[in-house]
Amino acid sequence: MQHFPIFVALTGRRVVVAGGGEAAVAKLRLLLKTEAAITVVAPEVAPEIASWDREGKLTIIRRALRAGDVAGATLFYGAAEDEEEDARTAAIAEAEGALVNIVDNLHASQFITPAIVDRDPVTVAIGTEGAAPVLARAIKADLEERLPQQLGPLARIGKAFRGMAEALPFGRARRDFWRDYYFEAGPRAFENGEEAVEEALDQLLNAHLARETRAGHVDFVGGGPGDPELLTLKARTALDRADIVIHDRLIAAPILELARREAILIEAGKEGFGPAMSQEDINALIVEHAQAGHHVVRLKSGDPTVFGRLDEELEAVEAAGVAYSIVPGITAASAAIAGLGQSFTRRGRNSSVRLMTGHDVKGFADHDWKTLARTGEVAAIYMGKRAARFLQGRLMMHGADPATPVTAVENASRLDQRTHVTTLGRMAADLDTAALTGPVLILLGLAPRAAEAEIKTLQEEAL
Repeated sequence: MQHFPIFVALTGRRVVVAGGGEAAVAKLRLLLKTEAAITVVAPEVAPEIASWDREGKLTIIRRALRAGDVAGATLFYGAAEDEEEDARTAAIAEAEGALVNIVDNLHASQFITPAIVDRDPVTVAIGTEGAAPVLARAIKADLEERLPQQLGPLARIGKAFRGMAEALPFGRARRDFWRDYYFEAGPRAFENGEEAVEEALDQLLNAHLARETRAGHVDFVGGGPGDPELLTLKARTALDRADIVIHDRLIAAPILELARREAILIEAGKEGFGPAMSQEDINALIVEHAQAGHHVVRLKSGDPTVFGRLDEELEAVEAAGVAYSIVPGITAASAAIAGLGQSFTRRGRNSSVRLMTGHDVKGFADHDWKTLARTGEVAAIYMGKRAARFLQGRLMMHGADPATPVTAVENASRLDQRTHVTTLGRMAADLDTAALTGPVLILLGLAPRAAEAEIKTLQEEAL
């Protein structure tokens, strides 16, 4: 992020624009929405600027900008549409302490003006670091259609009411009140005018004050394999409402970014054969925060019902009398197989698939190796990276063909996903050579559709 987004208070502060042509007019249309004291410095100005001067909306100095004209200004816009003149005025403005923007010159500017959706006092700013103005305008147009015009008046009325709403306990109780106002009671009342909205606010506050303190709640949420776009709508909603997010080590940073900004994020990481928070401590953490009245999201990688030790956490919250819900997620196996362009079951090949682990809490996991070793069997093996040699030995000991295709998918669905194609006979050595560092899912009996020729070569070498 090269430009940090902020909103600058401009009430009563000076903004100077050097230039009087079309570029200046475009910037002034936006600046006139603020309460800034605007000064335009230019030998000649467009008719629109002259009319704004006559209306008292800004002040014109009809000459070229010189030293002292920008003193005390907060912002300066160079809009002369002449490279040399803009450079000259920018040097004066910078020396006199103003932040400088040169219209259509990103590299010479200290700040940029984003595309803006105006629902005063609600303002949405859209920036692309100057890289894609057309994209910013498209996003602006989309938001203009989505955000109702009544949003501004609702926010203005709500702002005046914030002091009254402080009668509600800080945190979840206030959020519930404002959520009801902005998305339910407020829009309904607005149909009858602003006075009806104020009356509805009073009634809504009384109703929320009369409510009993809401008990805590736990959402066990599947965070998916890593791609934020694979989150379900229910998962997004849960993250938006959470007070506390207790997450796995493997949850991708872009997904944590979707949590409510004020939410407390707690990592409850586990790493195979490595450091980990004990399950008992995780259980206690979930219960502690829920009993304090918080909305807790227990965010698990993939799907919480697949190798997520969900039952132990459910038993803990049930024993504590805490309400909960389960939000399924896309498990890593589904994302990995999609990346291969394959399906888990195929007519004439296999009618079932196994989801299994390479190791459990006691060490390497044991399975029905004789069945798994049969030709055509398919399995998705979680946590199998360090167990690769063990898995290879057990399968081949029970008669598995060394030429059986194997695909290891690292960081399934993420931007840094890597796919490693091999055979059972070469699996352990190939995975050692690959030096995998991210979470790995091993697909036994499957190869990427695009790698069939490579697999045939590997099979021939194995024979």
